[in-house]
Amino acid sequence: MSDTQFLNAGDGTRIAYRLDGDPSLPVLVLSNSIGTTLHMWDAEVPALSQHFRVLRYDTRGHGGTGVPTGAYSLDRLGRDVLELMDALDIERAHFLGLSLGGFIGQWLGVHAPERIDRLILSNTSPYLGPAPQWDERIAAVQAAPDMRDTAEIFLANWFPQRMLDANPPVVDRFRAMLLNTDRQGLAGSYAAVRDADLRRPIAVIPNPTLVIAGQYDPVTAASHGELIAATIPGAKLVTLPAVHLANVEFHQQFVAMTLEFLQAQP
Repeated sequence: MSDTQFLNAGDGTRIAYRLDGDPSLPVLVLSNSIGTTLHMWDAEVPALSQHFRVLRYDTRGHGGTGVPTGAYSLDRLGRDVLELMDALDIERAHFLGLSLGGFIGQWLGVHAPERIDRLILSNTSPYLGPAPQWDERIAAVQAAPDMRDTAEIFLANWFPQRMLDANPPVVDRFRAMLLNTDRQGLAGSYAAVRDADLRRPIAVIPNPTLVIAGQYDPVTAASHGELIAATIPGAKLVTLPAVHLANVEFHQQFVAMTLEFLQAQP
């Protein structure tokens, strides 16, 4: 796989990214969930990069990307993607985002549909209010001595209990990502989710869209995926018997669905 590279967003924040696959192939952008990095897609990249030039990046506040202080906005997170595409001379790309990445995908579909070909929104929601619960989470993560308790709460929301009990290496990989997440990055990202309400705007998204929901997802409930699919004209919905990280729990089905959707004839 490729090495991590860096460029600066418009506000000076350093963005970490990787490119895999032949430069002549169509581009597919992968966007990570809160508390993870571009490495959440490590298992998917070998298959996807056979068919696409895969661009994955660390969302601001995560991994090798800068961690500005204060609240982040969905508008800023979306512009990070557009500025990354601009810097790499990518006019249009497919976009796959999971959780927070799915919020960013919805924003792009609303505000920059001419830059996106097909859109995959996995385990995400158009709205996760009300705001006070997010303010409590922001205060709690900023007050905590470290990320250990937060990491275990996340893992319990991401994987089925049988996986947590078995504790395979993949769970440890995601635990390590969480433990290495800067708490300011987490708090800033929480604020972006707190302030986002895309329930009405997504009705204007013109891009072919696949929505992937998790039947047992406690973070972004299956009903949230159903709402997105019912609101975006012509969107297709697939519900997997997954918790939150559908790409990990149902890796083969996830990759197969992604390729089938992106390669289908219009």
